[in-house]
Amino acid sequence: MPNDRSLIDLTATEAVALLRRRAVSPSELVEAASARIAEIEPAVNALPILCLDRARDQARAVEAGGARPYDANWLAGLPVTIKDLDEVAGVRHTFGGSVLFEDNVSQRSSPSVELLEGNGAITLGKSNSPEFGFNASTINALFGPTRNPFDTRLTVGGSSGGAAATVATGEAWMALGSDLGSSIRLPAAFCSVVGLRPSPGRVPRARRGMSFNMLPVVGPITRTVADCGLMLDAMAGEVWTDPLSLPSAPPGSFATAAATPRRPGRVGFSMDLGVTPVAPDVAAVVEAAIARLADAGARIEDEAPDLSQGRDVFHAIRGVNHLAAFAPLIAQHGDRVIPEIHSSTERATGLPIADFARAENARVAMFQRLMDFLADHDALICPTAVMTPFPAEWRRVERLGDHQFESYIDWIAITFTLSLTGCPVISIPCGFTADGMPVGLQILGRPRGEEALLRIAAWCEEVLGAFGRKPVDPAIRH
Repeated sequence: MPNDRSLIDLTATEAVALLRRRAVSPSELVEAASARIAEIEPAVNALPILCLDRARDQARAVEAGGARPYDANWLAGLPVTIKDLDEVAGVRHTFGGSVLFEDNVSQRSSPSVELLEGNGAITLGKSNSPEFGFNASTINALFGPTRNPFDTRLTVGGSSGGAAATVATGEAWMALGSDLGSSIRLPAAFCSVVGLRPSPGRVPRARRGMSFNMLPVVGPITRTVADCGLMLDAMAGEVWTDPLSLPSAPPGSFATAAATPRRPGRVGFSMDLGVTPVAPDVAAVVEAAIARLADAGARIEDEAPDLSQGRDVFHAIRGVNHLAAFAPLIAQHGDRVIPEIHSSTERATGLPIADFARAENARVAMFQRLMDFLADHDALICPTAVMTPFPAEWRRVERLGDHQFESYIDWIAITFTLSLTGCPVISIPCGFTADGMPVGLQILGRPRGEEALLRIAAWCEEVLGAFGRKPVDPAIRH
C-alpha cells in the first residue's frame, strides 16, 4: 500500500486492523505520518518536538517481532503523539515549552507511554502545550502558539491543544493528552475530534507531581469514539507507582464497548451547569444536537444536579495543589516562571485554611448530589466549550458578551466543574456554527464507568455523525 493520503484517512481502528493482518506495515504508516507532518506543521505548529528516527527504529522492531493476533490491546505499530507534559525516554521534554527546561531530555518514559509503546504504539514526537499545562490556550515562550486547523488565526484551546491538532489534521492517528480542568476535552471540541477524561487512576500518571491529587488525569484524543476505546485499552492499567491506579480492565473491553453503541435511558441536560454564560452560536448548535438525540429516542430531561459552587471550589482545591507543587519552582526561578503560576499560588497563599476546608465539604456535597442524580440517569450532557475559538495569541479570555470573567480560567468553568466530580467525561463533536467553527458535547458517566460511557457516546456519535473521522487540511487565514 503506498504512502499516500489513503493511509492518513484511515481511522485508528481501521489502521490497526490492517497492521494486525500485516496488510500494511508500521514503517509505511511512519513514513505517511512523516510526510503529513512536513506538510501540515508550518500551518498549525502542533508538533514542535519530533523523534522520527526513533519512530523508524520502533517500526522495524515491531515488524521483526511476532504477530499478536489474539492480543486485544495490541496496536501493532500505530504511530501516535505524546503531549509534552509526559515523558518519552531519550526524547526532549520541555514541560510544555518552558524556557527553564529548553534542553531537558527524558531519561525514562511516563507509565502511560510505557504502556502504549509496550502495546505496539510508535511515538512520532511531542505535541505542543502551554507551559506546565497552565493555560486553556496552547501558547508558550519556547514554541509559540498552536493554530486551529479550521482557521489558523485561532486557538486550539488547551492544554492538550497540540495533541488535538495532530489528530484533527492526520499527523497521527491517536494522541496522548492530559486533563486537569479542560485540557483534553476543550481542544477536542475546538478541533472537532473526540477526547476522553477518564476516571482518576484509570490511566497511570507520571511519578513526578502531586501523586494523591485526583484532578489531573491522562487520556486519549482520537477521531472517533471507537478509536478512543481502542487507545484506552492500550494505555490503561494498574501501575504500583501511582497510588490512585485502578485495576486493569479485561483486554479489549473499552474497544468492545465503543464498538457496541447503546441508546441511553434517562439523560440530564444543562446548557450551563449554573456556572457560566454560553455564547448564542454555541447554544444553537448544542440545542440542535440535543433535539436530534431526543428524536432518535434518548429520554433527555432539562435537569441537572446543583453544581453551581464549582467555580469557587475548583479555585480553592486547584490553588492549594499548585501551591504545593510550584512554590519551590517560584522560589528557584522567580519571574522566569509564567504569571499564571504566580497568580494561582499567590491566590492559594492568601486562602484561609477554613476556606479550603469549606471547599472540600462543598465538593463532597456536589458529588453526593450528582450521585443521587446518576442513580436514575445514565448520563449528564452539557456543552464542552461556552464559546468558539479565539485568536491564537491570546493567553486568556476576559469576557463573553457582557459577562466579565474574574479569573484567567473562569471561561472553562463548564469543564473544570465536572473535573471535580471524579467521573469520566467524554467530549464528542456535535456540529459547526454558521461560520464553520466546531462545537462539542460533554457526556458525563458514572464513576469508573468508562465502558457504559463509551457505549452511550458511540450511540450519540452514530446519531449526530462522526465529524472528526476524516483529517482536515488547515484553513490558512491571516
